[in-house]
Amino acid sequence: MKAIRFHEYGDASVLKLEDLPIPVIAPDGVLVRVHAAGVNPIDWKVRAGYMKAVRPFVLPLTPGWDIAGIVEAAGPLARFTPGQAVFGKTDGNRDGTYAEYVAVKSDEIAIAPGSMNLVDAAGVPLAALTAWMCLFDKLQIKAGQSVLVHAAAGGVGGFSVQLAKLAGARVIGTCSAANREYVLGLGADEVIDHRTEDFAAKLSGLDAVLDGVGGEVLARSYGVLRAGGSLVSIAGPVDEAKAKELGIIVQRAALGVSGARCADLAALIDAGKLTSDVAARFPLAQAAEAQRLSETGRVRGKILLTMV
Repeated sequence: MKAIRFHEYGDASVLKLEDLPIPVIAPDGVLVRVHAAGVNPIDWKVRAGYMKAVRPFVLPLTPGWDIAGIVEAAGPLARFTPGQAVFGKTDGNRDGTYAEYVAVKSDEIAIAPGSMNLVDAAGVPLAALTAWMCLFDKLQIKAGQSVLVHAAAGGVGGFSVQLAKLAGARVIGTCSAANREYVLGLGADEVIDHRTEDFAAKLSGLDAVLDGVGGEVLARSYGVLRAGGSLVSIAGPVDEAKAKELGIIVQRAALGVSGARCADLAALIDAGKLTSDVAARFPLAQAAEAQRLSETGRVRGKILLTMV
């Protein structure tokens, strides 16, 4: 099979298209013939070596965590059968999804949403699972609360706006002016242009912040929370001392695998309550170009690698 590999950390040029054996499945696993893989910021951060101090990987490595495809074979203990369309987020501790075939365990995947093109379904799992975990497991968002979502036009941000609104929260999103109408269309009650407006000067007393930017944006976000409010970041280390000083709760995101939660997301998609916007599709051989686009940080929606 064809797969993307990198043998050393570096820029996107280290990504190579190689021939590899089709992986062997576990008794409770399935072999998925991949239709598409999602391209996420974590992919190129791993490739560039930014994660090696906290999460070492064995090289060479096939990147990618998002998957959508058709079950090709199933182990005797698997909960799926050949021919089923599935999607999910794989365990990031092994070779990933930038490949024509991927071996996964049953608890990593779910039946793909029937109302969505299977290729496009590959853009859902990691970003939507991250949004769900941040909003409900970490921030514990409830109806009537106010939540600020940074980078609201991105993958995690876009799903966060939709899920927070479904929960009955008041949602404020930051994005560029070009994405204002898009974020409002996702359900945001208010949009702040991150280039021309100072969110920290405009907002105060919020219940929650979901930070997808890090750096100065994260540092300035503590002050918009009420005492007892909560912040979760997927983009940078949180300042525990500052949080204690302000009387707020700060957390880092830590995402596992959850085929069961993917099934919940599929149900929301099929009910017309959750949508996924695709920014660009690249063939597998152009994985480097796909990651370079992701690295710009100016992507609305999801980037996909297609194998069909």
